[in-house]
Amino acid sequence: MGCVIQNMTPEHYDEMIELWNRIEGVGLSDADSRDGVIAYLIRNPGLSLVATDKGMIIGAVLCGHDGRRGYLHHLAVVPERRGEGIGKALVSECLSRLGRLGIRKCNAFVFADNDDGLGFWKSAGWAQRADLTVIQGLT
Repeated sequence: MGCVIQNMTPEHYDEMIELWNRIEGVGLSDADSRDGVIAYLIRNPGLSLVATDKGMIIGAVLCGHDGRRGYLHHLAVVPERRGEGIGKALVSECLSRLGRLGIRKCNAFVFADNDDGLGFWKSAGWAQRADLTVIQGLT
């Protein structure tokens, strides 16, 4: 695999947002502002991760929970490093950390038209649910 997986910190934000912006299928919103991501990291300490190689971020995932279910957002690996197991390692570490908190189920958010993302999750053994639709409101 040739990378180091570590806790995401506010210092990773600039490089991480650059990664997310260049990956097709990652949809960013106002919630992904620096302040929004830092608030998420504070609310979910030690769960979100980055994969680095030679000090550069090559993968990232936001991970959190609501006390019952875990949630993964914005899993991304640079295209030139896909297929090395980096995404699977990030997910595995997130699930391990959630498990230590007593969280046994996890959901990942993927755009319906993100074929690469859906393919990744299906190859990792995750199942797409047809019985739910996400409804969003604004506060």
